[in-house]
Amino acid sequence: MGHGHINALQNMRKQLQSNKTTPAVGARGYFRWKWQEAKRERLMYLFVLPYVFVFFLFTLLPVIISIILSFTNFNMIRTPEFVGISNYLKMFLKDEIFTKALQNTFIFAAVTGPVGYILSFAFAWLINELPQKLRAFMTLIFYGPSISGNAYLIWAVFFSGDSYGFVNGTLRQMGLISEPIQWFTDANYMIPVLIVVMLWMSLGTSFLAFRAGLQGIDKSLFEAAAVDGLRNRWQELWYITLPSMRPQLMFGAVMSITTAFGTGDVITQLSGFPTTDYAAHTLVHHLQDYGTVRFEMGYASAIATILFLMMIACNIVIKKLISKVGE
Repeated sequence: MGHGHINALQNMRKQLQSNKTTPAVGARGYFRWKWQEAKRERLMYLFVLPYVFVFFLFTLLPVIISIILSFTNFNMIRTPEFVGISNYLKMFLKDEIFTKALQNTFIFAAVTGPVGYILSFAFAWLINELPQKLRAFMTLIFYGPSISGNAYLIWAVFFSGDSYGFVNGTLRQMGLISEPIQWFTDANYMIPVLIVVMLWMSLGTSFLAFRAGLQGIDKSLFEAAAVDGLRNRWQELWYITLPSMRPQLMFGAVMSITTAFGTGDVITQLSGFPTTDYAAHTLVHHLQDYGTVRFEMGYASAIATILFLMMIACNIVIKKLISKVGE
């Protein structure tokens, strides 16, 4: 190797060491070091700047404004009036509909979130074992409902409240019922039926992410594991497959949590707004009620803040659980 190559390698090593050097103590030294690092990588930051600006303007700034407005009384006409934590006290101590909405949201999230997540991965894992052409066809079948925004209308016909609905017609022919059941308006049947619909709708983006993650696993890992004494497919799943696709698992978890806690549109289209006796009323519905109907933006912002904190807490828990996969 020539002296030129040796000098280049030495310079590269010195550069890497200087990039990894961090100040031992002192906040001032730390910020000075970060500023010098930013100046060295200014071209990279310049490329990222447009995205950071758009993210701050349309995502981070609205969240900050919403949190600030949650401590005010604001009706879109007058200047916001600071009221402290009055909105939160009213929410938890006086608003019975909020309590009902919170309970329903937890029910939908506790069922559709984990079950939909597990089903998405299970179907992706099973389909990944199929031949290539059949695998592509089945992927399209499972991802299809998320492409069409009105796919849930199939269930509106399936559970139609008249005698011509498939479920009601079948039950009447079997002699199990004498009158049609109003599946989407009867408070006794509303939540179970809506959970079935939302589970079917949830097999979309997470499923596709899991399929991509399974396709990206290095096949040599399975051969090495077999040589090391891996005994069955379950051990292969736990020690190789799942740890190799942690990014996809985290992405699927975030999407499942967001979908589960953000449930609202499908319920509104199938059961109306508000639902009978608020039987399927969720936090999203409560937020829409105060934000777009009553225009009590301070109280609506407080509801949005609670929903946001619930999602953040669930994301933290899920991240810790996924980090333990394969251990």
